[in-house]
Amino acid sequence: MRRLSHVDDFGRAKMVDVGAKPVQRRRARAAGTIRVAPETLELIRRNQLSKGDVLTVAQIAGVQAAKRTGDLIPLCHPLGLHNVEVTFELTPEGIRAIGEASCTGRTGVEMEALTAVSVALLTVYDMCKAVDKAMEISDVRLLEKVKEDFSD
Repeated sequence: MRRLSHVDDFGRAKMVDVGAKPVQRRRARAAGTIRVAPETLELIRRNQLSKGDVLTVAQIAGVQAAKRTGDLIPLCHPLGLHNVEVTFELTPEGIRAIGEASCTGRTGVEMEALTAVSVALLTVYDMCKAVDKAMEISDVRLLEKVKEDFSD
């Protein structure tokens, strides 16, 4: 059985030493959904919520959150991100958020992509909670994690 990387031999939490790992191009994509009432979705689509443009604010919140992941997740390494993108798809049930993060480094950016999606969805929730008490965030997950060596 594989061991947890963030636990020492005594079961205590520890930060993983990535100093000996090679620097690689790294990219990750994550997604999640928020179910909203049809009326709420229409308000979002028409940009008629009193708090403003829900999807633009949620997009910015997701990007900001990805950049702060090392501050939010205690054992996560702070990364110099090259790019973060958060996009949305409107579905009949609500909104699907997709987050992508990339960097060049010694550790992956999956936590940044997951954080971007999570905070984007939480922002949608916050901006719509006055009109929809039954929203549900679900299915936040990693879609893809890629690491590539530099070619000579």
